[in-house]
Amino acid sequence: MEITASLVKDLRERTGAGMMECKKALVENQGDIDAAAEWLRKSGLAKADKKADRVAAEGRIVAASEGGKAVLVEVNSETDFVAKDDNFLAFTNAVAQAALASGAADAEALKSAKLASGETVEEARAAVIAKVGEKVDVRRLAKVDSANHVAAYIHGGRIGVLVELKGGDVELARGIAMHVAAMNPPYNKAADVPADFLAKEKEIELAKMSEKDKAKPAEILEKIIGGKVAKIVNEVTLYGQPYVLNTDLSVEATLKAAGAEVVGYQRLAVGEGIEKVVEDYAAEVAKAMAV
Repeated sequence: MEITASLVKDLRERTGAGMMECKKALVENQGDIDAAAEWLRKSGLAKADKKADRVAAEGRIVAASEGGKAVLVEVNSETDFVAKDDNFLAFTNAVAQAALASGAADAEALKSAKLASGETVEEARAAVIAKVGEKVDVRRLAKVDSANHVAAYIHGGRIGVLVELKGGDVELARGIAMHVAAMNPPYNKAADVPADFLAKEKEIELAKMSEKDKAKPAEILEKIIGGKVAKIVNEVTLYGQPYVLNTDLSVEATLKAAGAEVVGYQRLAVGEGIEKVVEDYAAEVAKAMAV
């Protein structure tokens, strides 16, 4: 069968693969466009395997929610350029909806969840890799399912927060989520701060004191150090921080005024915990030319 330009165009539109790849797929499959599409899919899987040792530290955090159910999913790419690609964006949105609908417990379980298209997340991931030519990872999943107020907030596509709020309203839950996105408090309340952290801070504050202050009576010394540590605790807890939407009040005071309590929160940021390898651009081009 003759491989026409029109046939190549149709396959390219259908798969998003490059022109030469589409032509080769059609030649290999005697012009059968369905077989060629499958061949490209398989080629995509091969490309994914070859890229398995590459670092995917860019990407996007996406959210989906319905009532008291909400999810965050981190999907990584190798470059910021691909993170803005329409194919990548469509994939991430579809994955978030699949995570919400399936109730998947974690990113590993999410791989077998079905998208609205009927593909599994893993099948769709392989397809998007074939289109964008980079490693793509569905790395992390955070979820909440509660009868309380639940808010999901995304900041710039790079930070996502889920908040569960008892009392108050959804608007306050969203405000708290915005605060967590901006301030990234390690702990919720003072009671959540580990004892070893407090002991270390006391040790540090004592070491910083002058010999004159250290010579003060034990009860006075304890009050001085206790005050300094209490300030640090406020800095590292959600409840102790000034509320970003009204810095005249702490988060705790804001919640108290609304008769609300933060049951918990989860925060994901793109690429956190991934060691990103930065390469010289000229070296990267030379490497690509050598393949």
